[in-house]
Amino acid sequence: MFIAKELKKKSIAEYLLYMWQVEDIIRAYGCSLTRIQNEYINQFDYTDEQKEEETDWFGDLIRMMNSEGCRENGHLAINQIIIQQLSELHLQLLDSTKFPFYNTEYYRVLPFIVELRQRGNDENEDEIETCFNALYGTMLLRLQKKEISENTQHAVKEITTFIGMLSDYYLKDKEEGLQFE
Repeated sequence: MFIAKELKKKSIAEYLLYMWQVEDIIRAYGCSLTRIQNEYINQFDYTDEQKEEETDWFGDLIRMMNSEGCRENGHLAINQIIIQQLSELHLQLLDSTKFPFYNTEYYRVLPFIVELRQRGNDENEDEIETCFNALYGTMLLRLQKKEISENTQHAVKEITTFIGMLSDYYLKDKEEGLQFE
């Protein structure tokens, strides 16, 4: 919860990737709040009050995962809404003539997005979700210390720049509102 709050303030992209990781942590502990508390939360240097807050937060997430049917896979609605908001903002930025650097970056990563979508299983997945899946998948490979090809590293570097730019525009839009025309 504490990490999520800080990430949400500085980068919606990092926040979303973190939240996907939290979903996987919950699954790794079998959606057991007791296990999460004893084996995960207790390893952090939190006060008793912070541990209680963190436990409550994980408990809420577990309840949402159970009620939304994403115990085994998938993402919480709160996370899907962020992807949707980012996708909508992405389209607004592309449609506007006021963001030429964003358009340039998008067309730089578009070949990678097309290739990833051709390899993927979900034809309905939009471009922004494809980018996040690539970033998250690469993060998991790094955590597992698996080899990542040079082509994949290059694609992820470009996608990271693009998503970082989208994330910055998202925060700017939330804070002061973007003028599209």
